[in-house]
Amino acid sequence: MTALSELRLRNFRSYTEACLTGLASSFVVLTGDNGAGKTNILEAISLLSPGKGMRSADLDDLQNREMRVPWGISANVSTSFGSVLVATAKDSLKNKRTVHIQGELAKSQSLLLEYFSCLWLTPQMDRLFIDASGARRRFLDRMVYSFDGGHAGRITRFENALSQRSKLLKDGNASPVWLTSLENQMAESGVAVAAARNDFVDRLQQVCNRRPSKDFPRAILSLNGFIEQELQHHSALETEEKYKNFLARNREEDAVTGGAAAGIHRSDFCVTYADKNMPAQDCSTGEQKALLIGIILSQADLINAERGTPPLLLLDEVAAHLDPNRRKALYGLLSEIGGQVWMTGTEAEIFSGLSGKNTSFLTVNSGQFLLQKIA
Repeated sequence: MTALSELRLRNFRSYTEACLTGLASSFVVLTGDNGAGKTNILEAISLLSPGKGMRSADLDDLQNREMRVPWGISANVSTSFGSVLVATAKDSLKNKRTVHIQGELAKSQSLLLEYFSCLWLTPQMDRLFIDASGARRRFLDRMVYSFDGGHAGRITRFENALSQRSKLLKDGNASPVWLTSLENQMAESGVAVAAARNDFVDRLQQVCNRRPSKDFPRAILSLNGFIEQELQHHSALETEEKYKNFLARNREEDAVTGGAAAGIHRSDFCVTYADKNMPAQDCSTGEQKALLIGIILSQADLINAERGTPPLLLLDEVAAHLDPNRRKALYGLLSEIGGQVWMTGTEAEIFSGLSGKNTSFLTVNSGQFLLQKIA
């Protein structure tokens, strides 16, 4: 099983120095008032995985405003291969985030995926099903990225080609050869991204179908997008050719409207409450929350099944919004998954059901840890 046994922060958000040691391998509960720094701890852990972390914050926003020395995060990670030291920090000279594994500079953040996966739920994600499609698309791509380290790079390649094509079309008098080259890049990378999305959704759906639906309803997952749907009926090469032809025909229209009328940048990740046959956006707030939790639990099960070890789960203010029965069910399901789970809340009482489950309880007060015990 993968778990953090020690976590250290330097000049990160509200913390100048922080060290959490002797952490339980099952549950770690952080309680304290709003603004005490609980979420900052979860965000720090999320940055030990590839990407921009659970808040998608810029590097400068992570810096403690009172300190000039750049922020840094390190952790001892217990894995099936032994203890591994991972660290990340801001490189002020190059204004980028560096990653070190066992003291060696990593060539890519994606190498972190070889040691552990990290999933999270935050209060901001409660609007996922009623927000614009871009939020759901990013949510899906983050899930895909937890399995496929090259997924983000292919999206970036598509977006760069899309941006260059849009500029050429807007400026006018662009070389047809240049436009064709960019459209070929968009088709190649776009089809690869869409294929990865389709494959992941199919695998996740199989796990969702096996999950009990009493407390966290079963979701029906689908993708609404030009390329994703074409791949359901045609080969990758046929879909690439069709998309290239589409882009060539739409140059005049895209020059006026900007971007491209269709592509992976316009796809939507759709979720339906299976038992009610109701789109998630039409469900109640409580049902939407339960659906989202169910999807995250299914993803954790999928990672556990395919990698042989469960992911770290970061659940920010999740339990407080559940009724007692559903909260009890959540704790039971998390125990069954078997990974380390970090949870935050303002009231310690809502975590009483975790007593006796190998849990570290920590009280946070203005960035200081006042109490630590194992129950």
